[in-house]
Order: sequence, then C-alpha cells, then structure tokens
Amino acid sequence: MAEALAEARQGAALGEVPVGAIVIREGEIIGRGHNRRESDGDPLAHAELLALAGAARATRGWRLDGCTIYVTLEPCAMCAGALVNSRVDRLVYGTEDPRAGFCGSLGDLVRDRRLNHRLRVTSGVLDEECGEILRQFFVALRQS
Repeated sequence: MAEALAEARQGAALGEVPVGAIVIREGEIIGRGHNRRESDGDPLAHAELLALAGAARATRGWRLDGCTIYVTLEPCAMCAGALVNSRVDRLVYGTEDPRAGFCGSLGDLVRDRRLNHRLRVTSGVLDEECGEILRQFFVALRQS
C-alpha cells in the first residue's frame, strides 16, 4: 500500500485527485498508476484502470489471475467492473468512498454472486494515511 500511496502523491503533484494503485503478481509490481483524468483529458484515466493496463502489458494478456491490486481509495463502479472483468484475484484498498465506492459502500460489484468472477477484498489498509492525502487535497482545492 505504501507504493500505491507513492503513486497517489505523484497524482497530487499533477493536480489530480490523489488516488494510486499497484498490481502485484508473485511479489512483483507489474502495473502501477495514479489518476490522470485532468492531465490526459480522459474520463477513463483512473488509477486502477491505468495499473490494470500496465499489468496486462507486462503479462501480455488481459487475464490477471494470480494478481492483487492495492488501491488507496475504494474503487468506483467502473473500476470495480474492470477488476471483475480482468479476473484479478484480490483487492486491497485503503479508505472507503461513501459517495462513489462500489466494493462495499454504495454497492459491492466485486463480490456479486451473479457474476462469473468475484474478488477477495481487504479494506482499511493504511486507512488514515490514504484518507489524509485526499482530505489535504480537497482542503487545498477549496482554498484556491
């Protein structure tokens, strides 16, 4: 999660909402990303999707079985769907997102029994640190 936080800080330095993600397989980071929606002008440039794309390039395939993704903020519905569709085994996230989170807060797409794949989920890892970087970002944004 410390690596995902480092990614979030990189995003914050660019003026992006500070969310970071890394994908790990067999103890090795194979994908990483931070939000780039503003920088790229791309509504799909969420940290999770960029990390998944990097992992797919590294493995030369879209099936990311055997992988764990670490994300500083609970993924939204779009990212949760991507996690299911890429067959990631496990999601570990830092802080909950009561307004947009779809891995336990507003809904729980990644564990929906109607889908053909479900993830193991661990939440609250470095919760305080992951939440604080977001709080600081939005305080600074409101002040400017």
